[in-house]
Amino acid sequence: MILLGLGANLPSAAGPPIATLEAALAQLEASGVRIVARSRWFRTAPVPPSDQAWFVNAVAHLEASLAPMDLLALLHKVEHGFGRRRAARNEARSLDLDLLDYDGRVLDTPGLVLPHPRLHLRAFVLLPLRDVAPGWRHPVLGETVSELIAKLPDDQIAAPLAP
Repeated sequence: MILLGLGANLPSAAGPPIATLEAALAQLEASGVRIVARSRWFRTAPVPPSDQAWFVNAVAHLEASLAPMDLLALLHKVEHGFGRRRAARNEARSLDLDLLDYDGRVLDTPGLVLPHPRLHLRAFVLLPLRDVAPGWRHPVLGETVSELIAKLPDDQIAAPLAP
């Protein structure tokens, strides 16, 4: 199972964040990546807390024949196409595509760390992840997504958007 985190809090040429996220998923599909499932959209506070706009986040379950580094390169290409610029960590962004897990692989390379090193600490990842993979276990920690959610601090705010 390949898990992808999606987020945006700035508009892009495709429109507001949800339109950008949907267009990014369509572009991934056009590139040969199959979207098996997508969580609900969640409205989430920036982490760490700041005065920037709130995010829209989701998690998608993907199928792809690409190796992890090749998939990451495709994700970066899609981000760039929607105006993503990487100037500073935790900045506002038009599109953020994070490779969260790739078939339970554990990698620690300069270009890619799997599973994503902070996914277990983020409500904006874990709550939508539970929508698409309720039985998922963290490949390193061994804990289920529900166990990780139970450990989240109360200051993280993530709520599903109304359909």
